[in-house]
Amino acid sequence: MDATTKNKIGEFICGDDVAKYPVYRSSFYLTRFFQEIGIDATHDGSTRNKWAQEIISKLNGTDLQKVILRLVSPKLYGGNREHIKLALNTMNEILAVESLKIIIEGIEPKLTRQKPNYDFEEKPAERELKPLPPPDFNKLNLETGISEILQQRWNEIQSCIDVNATVSAVIMMGSMLEGFLMGTMQRRPQIANKASNAPKKDGVVKHFADWTLSDMIDVGHEVGWIQLDVKKFSHALRDFRNIIHPYQQLAVRTNPDIDTCKISWLVVQAACNDIANWINKNEK
Repeated sequence: MDATTKNKIGEFICGDDVAKYPVYRSSFYLTRFFQEIGIDATHDGSTRNKWAQEIISKLNGTDLQKVILRLVSPKLYGGNREHIKLALNTMNEILAVESLKIIIEGIEPKLTRQKPNYDFEEKPAERELKPLPPPDFNKLNLETGISEILQQRWNEIQSCIDVNATVSAVIMMGSMLEGFLMGTMQRRPQIANKASNAPKKDGVVKHFADWTLSDMIDVGHEVGWIQLDVKKFSHALRDFRNIIHPYQQLAVRTNPDIDTCKISWLVVQAACNDIANWINKNEK
């Protein structure tokens, strides 16, 4: 095991950093820690971290493994879940460079092999889409009357889903998403028009009435109104929305089933709540 890794284990035993280590050990408890696991070591009064690191540096094989497993043992912390969790997270961070990981089975910690991952490229996590209640459209500073229409459409979409009217539901979803994005843009033109994705003609940003739903989705994500996962799924929904034209539906040979419908509904719910959360956070 690398010397740096061993040094970090020595620091863990001393426990000076309460944010990383669950227990601080004074001279007496350093001695006690080692002797409880059968390692003959008595603190000599020297600097605690240096002494612990020197002891660990001499250990290998079974003795070193005993130290590691004891430091993450639920028994050591009397079952304190916060201490156990902190110990496990810290130790696994230390051991990652050694391709090692601690898992706890029942109350017994076990040392296992793992493949370390040091890919630091930022990859936005995609959340799990799940049913959401409607936002309070009346509190989002939209144009007079549009809040009531959006609330009515939300209810009507759910009614269509309940009776398996899938084509009607998907078309309504696309129109609702477009209406909410348009309403948000109308009240905040200075934000939407400055987006790099804002559609232009002859170098001038188009009037909102000439924007496509695709334009609105891209700008909505760029300015922070909707998250990346919602942006991607919304484009898929947009394609389904286009079957409002019977010949378009014939051309693409699609008929959304109830599963597709429910997934699309989750996308619209997430988009609406993303927008509402942005407004509530930035304009209250």
